[in-house]
Amino acid sequence: MGMMSCRPVPLQQDLTILSTVGGNVITPGEGTFTIDYGTVVELVAEDEDNYYFVQWTGDVGTIADVESASTTITIEGDYTIIAEFGFNPQGLVEYELTSSSTTGGSVTLPGEGVFFYEEGMVVDLVADGDPGYHFVNWTGDVEDIDDSSSARTDITINNDYSITANFAVIPMVAAGSEHTVGLTSNGTVVAVGGNHYGQCNIGDWEDIIQVAAGEHHTVGLTSNGTVIAAGLNTSGQCNIGDWEDIIQVAAGEHHTVGLTSNGTVVAVGWNSLGQCDVGDWTDIIQVAGGGFHTVGLKSDGTVVAVGRNNKGQCDVDEWTGIVQVAAGDSHTVGLKDDGTVVAVGHNNKGQCDVDEWTGIIQVAAGGSHAVGLKDDGTIVAVGHNNKGQCDVDEWTDIIQVAAGGSHTVGFKDDGTVVAVGLDDNGQCAVNGWMLN
Repeated sequence: MGMMSCRPVPLQQDLTILSTVGGNVITPGEGTFTIDYGTVVELVAEDEDNYYFVQWTGDVGTIADVESASTTITIEGDYTIIAEFGFNPQGLVEYELTSSSTTGGSVTLPGEGVFFYEEGMVVDLVADGDPGYHFVNWTGDVEDIDDSSSARTDITINNDYSITANFAVIPMVAAGSEHTVGLTSNGTVVAVGGNHYGQCNIGDWEDIIQVAAGEHHTVGLTSNGTVIAAGLNTSGQCNIGDWEDIIQVAAGEHHTVGLTSNGTVVAVGWNSLGQCDVGDWTDIIQVAGGGFHTVGLKSDGTVVAVGRNNKGQCDVDEWTGIVQVAAGDSHTVGLKDDGTVVAVGHNNKGQCDVDEWTGIIQVAAGGSHAVGLKDDGTIVAVGHNNKGQCDVDEWTDIIQVAAGGSHTVGFKDDGTVVAVGLDDNGQCAVNGWMLN
């Protein structure tokens, strides 16, 4: 007598499918179905006029996508699921808006991800750049964006859209004693001028969002908050390898200063005159490095300073309403919130004669001169002009300035750079630069 073979009977489960008012489940239908364990069952829900599918509810643990009207469920137990529909009395169509951003910023309105809007809605779009970055444009499905070149605009919802906010590094220039540094919009760096100590050896720098130039050293802030440096290091001014969480850097004659994201300050380098004694500073929003002094701007518009004060360059205690500071060899310049400028320190060459300046949006301080950028893109300058460093009267379309030992550098809105002053080491040879 032969043996009878026994084949295992598949375990079966109950799948109960229901729907709310406004639609039906057309696949596999509605009711209770007995289905083999492990089976993948297709689910299709269909809305009625003036309704729309919302989501699957109930025992949804093995549904592939609970927000999709067409999806699947894997049978691993007895389940009851419900197709939920919402009422849309006007029969309005709903579309998806998918927003994202590149490195350097984010979409703050409506946020990043997938959002659902009714047809015809006007949705605000706001993109904000991280420190060191600026908004470039919106790309993707931009046909219904009001202004794709504006970080604050809107989009009229007439379809499904996928859009991206694009950001780039803010280009800038910095000037040292006898060298000039340029930061490009792709985060690389160029430099010309004196390179006796390797201060211009920055050709392999990448992912930089800000640069600073000291007497014979160059400092770069990376997008991850760390810092790199090249050049003279006899006083430890380039010993910044362990710095983290930095949001701005400044370079003095033989010292380097870093501002952290929590408003405190770090400094390395020559400290014989206390220019690095910034350990107790708090609530700082910008720093500047002078010849042998350091200046910090606080969030309340007041200013602090440490270091050499033989010419009164640190006498900033009574300043208020300041929005930016700059430090020269032995003088300090402050930009006020009303566009006027104040200055203290050595004034033997008239470098502090800024009382009549108005409409200023940025200041810079060099060896013995001060420079102001006006809101119309022109430049004013006072102080020592023995090398022509103040011959900036004809400059136009400038968006940022820097002042070196005896030269001045201007960054124009078309990405080009101009420079005047001492050029004995080629520090003014910037005519071929294109930083945008």
